[in-house]
Amino acid sequence: MQVVKYMFQPHGDDRGQLVALEEFKDIPFKIKRVYYMYDTAEGVTRGYHAHKSLEQILICIHGSCKIRLDNGTEKKIVPLEKPYEGLYVSNVMWREMFDFSPDAVLMVLASELYDESDYIRDYDEFLEFVNSNKEA
Repeated sequence: MQVVKYMFQPHGDDRGQLVALEEFKDIPFKIKRVYYMYDTAEGVTRGYHAHKSLEQILICIHGSCKIRLDNGTEKKIVPLEKPYEGLYVSNVMWREMFDFSPDAVLMVLASELYDESDYIRDYDEFLEFVNSNKEA
């Protein structure tokens, strides 16, 4: 499994830092939805799902967290610790977000609007979906 991390260009001076993101320039898809998670309680794991077609970039814009990625064959844990790095999460990739620092804010840029039918929320169904797509 190839993990793709984007390093975004921070711009700053003595006033502070700024990161600007543009679709198809810094982000490899049209951004149709943005959401973020914060105040995640200690010990909580989020996610536990995959998407059939949606792609995402995850950016921990404050604090840190870890992302467990699983493509049905391999699993990897990727730390997100800098506000100028983003993790690309492709479709058909199981994801779990965990080990949030108390101050963590995880922002997600999504390629599609919310659509419940795009979610795979059961791990066994995810494995079936992965295997059926390999055979096709």
